[in-house]
Amino acid sequence: MLSKNRIKYINSLKIKKYRQLHEAFLVEGAKSVLELFDSDFEIEFVLVTQEFQQKYSSILTRHNVAAETVTAQELEGLGSFQTNDSCLAVARTKENAFLSASPSEYILMLDDVRDPGNLGTIIRVADWYGITKVVCSRDTTDVYNPKVIAAAKGSFTRVNLYYTDLIRYFQEIKGGSQQVIGAFLGGDSLYEFAYPAHGGIIIMGNESNGISEEVGRFVTDKIMIPRFGAAESLNVGIATAVMLDNMRRQVPL
Repeated sequence: MLSKNRIKYINSLKIKKYRQLHEAFLVEGAKSVLELFDSDFEIEFVLVTQEFQQKYSSILTRHNVAAETVTAQELEGLGSFQTNDSCLAVARTKENAFLSASPSEYILMLDDVRDPGNLGTIIRVADWYGITKVVCSRDTTDVYNPKVIAAAKGSFTRVNLYYTDLIRYFQEIKGGSQQVIGAFLGGDSLYEFAYPAHGGIIIMGNESNGISEEVGRFVTDKIMIPRFGAAESLNVGIATAVMLDNMRRQVPL
């Protein structure tokens, strides 16, 4: 049976200030936890149901994971689980380290993306298209938010995020020659834009307000996704996928 202190600790990690205090975060569900095992994240502990223990015993042994067996009912009280072969892990957060790009690399930049589901989707999309570095404004939602981790489906283990003041970031890389491509409603058509083969920065903006005026000053190429129907707007996660898909059509890995 889980102790009250452990339950309290796990529940506290659902709140940002306690994640920062303890430098730890939650990972829920079999897929995400299994990918966590293969990553370089430090794991504090893992809670598993008996079904998970039996199903993945060889993986637990291979990774030398000391898993504590709990009931499905106990896990249900801690997270949003839908199967009886579930698990929950507590891992250590990583240092917020500066991200620089090689001359031929693309970086994704997020200016004030607030919805956790959107950020999780964007991380997963970035992973799909081979983007490993995402620079986020300080107001962008916390990558360790449980909803972000859940939506990322394990991709958070392969995509690195760096939170900073975006203006300062551009000032720190001002010697670079990379193009800065921003998604704007009034930009040039995405389908007529030639992505630079030597890499660059792709900026996606806030769900309601887009890219801020201050960050927009650093944009060298304003492009838009043309609309052919009656929808008022695109979800920022979907828009990111469209932007990266067209980039990879022109600039494969």
